[in-house]
Amino acid sequence: MTIPVATLFPRTGDDQTIYLKPAITNPNIQVGDFTMYNDFVHDPRDFQQNNVLYHYPVNGDKLVIGKFCSIACGAKFLFTSANHTLRSLSTYPFPLFFEEWGLDRAHVPQAWDNKGDITIGNDVWIGYEAIILSGVTIGDGAIIGTRAVVTQDVPPYTIVGGVPAKPIRRRFDDATIDALLHLRWWDWPREKLAQNIAAIQAGQLEELR
Repeated sequence: MTIPVATLFPRTGDDQTIYLKPAITNPNIQVGDFTMYNDFVHDPRDFQQNNVLYHYPVNGDKLVIGKFCSIACGAKFLFTSANHTLRSLSTYPFPLFFEEWGLDRAHVPQAWDNKGDITIGNDVWIGYEAIILSGVTIGDGAIIGTRAVVTQDVPPYTIVGGVPAKPIRRRFDDATIDALLHLRWWDWPREKLAQNIAAIQAGQLEELR
């Protein structure tokens, strides 16, 4: 049976795993087709409330997640407003309490350092309770280890782990990575992808060329 992309719960009898895209209503969160999220603690439909944190409209920053990503339970995306500014002599966010201190409300964003968007490529696997900080870009095919804290960009097809996250190894050699980035199988029509799933799963790159 063909399952439409818009289906929220794609697996019969599984209320912990969703296709994430249909659950998103925030215009500053963009998710690609077939990206999945699993949550065995909270309702996975509450992803944008429970997992996308300090993401306030005043900053205009975005979370962009590609196609066919796998996001494990408890993974978090921390945005700009979690970054108390380091320009100040104090760590205290005085501009947030403009009424208390007679400050200009328009200066509220001065309470933090704006690091920018979080961008996740395609076919990325983000492990259990990993944390991705604002301003980070994660390349296609990367793997983020359990409870890693990602503070810097991650190259395509690289496995990272730890606090802060560091490269552990690349998944494939240069030639294979270049070929996969060129193929961009995640952009193939559904019919072509369905015909090639066996080769993808078996690691048979030559069958995909």
